[in-house]
Amino acid sequence: MHLSELKQLHVSQLLEMAEANGIENANRMRKQELIFAILKKKARAGETIQGDGVLEILPDGFGFLRSPDTSYLSSPDDIYISPSQIRRFNLHTGDTISGEIRTPKDGERYFALTKLDVANGGPIEALKHKILFENLTPLFPNQPFRLERDIRAEENMTGRIVDIIAPIGKGSRGLIVAPPKSGKTVMLQHIAHAITANHPEAVLIVLLIDERPEEVTEMTRTVKGEVVASTFDEPANRHVQVAEMVIEKA
Repeated sequence: MHLSELKQLHVSQLLEMAEANGIENANRMRKQELIFAILKKKARAGETIQGDGVLEILPDGFGFLRSPDTSYLSSPDDIYISPSQIRRFNLHTGDTISGEIRTPKDGERYFALTKLDVANGGPIEALKHKILFENLTPLFPNQPFRLERDIRAEENMTGRIVDIIAPIGKGSRGLIVAPPKSGKTVMLQHIAHAITANHPEAVLIVLLIDERPEEVTEMTRTVKGEVVASTFDEPANRHVQVAEMVIEKA
C-alpha cells in the first residue's frame, strides 16, 4: 500500500476502509488519525507500506520528506529520515525519494523511512556519484524551447512573439519587467502550456510567491505540471522555505 493513495482518499472512503479493517471508533477520528490507524493495521498484517516525497534537511541533521501536494509545507504526513541515512546515501535537500516506510512507534509522531528504493527517478546508488549543482560547469544554452504551437488561439501569439523577440533556451534565465495587472501571470501560463505541448520531455515546475489564492487555483487547474505556491497571506519565512525547496529540487 502507498501512503499517497490514502492521502488522496476522501474521509468517507477512509471510514469505509477503517470499518472493513475492524478499527473501532473510526467515526471520531480525524483524517490523519484514520490514515495512521489503517496503516498500523496493514503493517501488523504484514503488508509493506510505501511512501515518497521531496527531502528537506533541517539544521539538526535529520530530514523529512515533504509532499508537493501541500507545497512542501510541514505536516503530520511527513516521513522522517535519520542523519545516518542522509550521510550513507549522500542525500541533499531537493532529492525526490521513494521507499518503504514504517508506522510511528510509541513516543514517535512521524512515519519513518526504513528502505530507500528510488531517488530522483533512478537507482539509489546513483546518488553516491552525483555532482553538486554548484560544481557543474555553466554553459550557454544550445537547445531552444519552441513556444509556438499549431493552434489557432490568441494565446499562441505569446509563444510566437517570444520565439521572435526573446527566444528561451534550455538552461537560460528570464525576467519579465512589467507594471502590476499587466498580464505577467497569464503570460507565464501561456509559456507553461507551450512547453508541455511542444516539449513533453521537460519536467515543469511553476513556483508562485506572494500570489492570490485564486491565481494559484487557476494555475493548478490549467497547467499540466507541478504547481508550488506560497500565497500572500503566508509569512516571509514561508516564502523563502518554498523557494529554496523548489530551487534545490530543480
